[in-house]
Amino acid sequence: METFTLSAPAMYGDHHVLEVRRLLLALPGVRDVYASSAFKVVEVTYDPAQIERNVIVNALKGAGYLDELPVPAESGQPVTEANGNGKYFRHTAVFPQTARVVSFAQDVTPPARPLWPCPGFGPVPKMDE
Repeated sequence: METFTLSAPAMYGDHHVLEVRRLLLALPGVRDVYASSAFKVVEVTYDPAQIERNVIVNALKGAGYLDELPVPAESGQPVTEANGNGKYFRHTAVFPQTARVVSFAQDVTPPARPLWPCPGFGPVPKMDE
């Protein structure tokens, strides 16, 4: 048996831990998987006679857990001057009627994909009624 540890930056929730364990334990030769969303690490114990290490790494890479988590950042440029560059934008406004209350507005991506990137999970398919 051999053991190795991988950094998984896109594993940020407990539902990812469950998915990583399910994904890796289904592979032949994988004996044990320790996954932590708090530390963003995956420790895999496997039998090298049954499976190669790169197969395990490619399974995690294919599911998107080894990629950096893309976090949208504000451009710092007013949307009126952005010329549609597609950068993340949040507009903050204060109105006289609301006094000291601040409101936020944000452009939302189409509903065909999750608002926050979540490796291993895609949009829910529509069901025929």
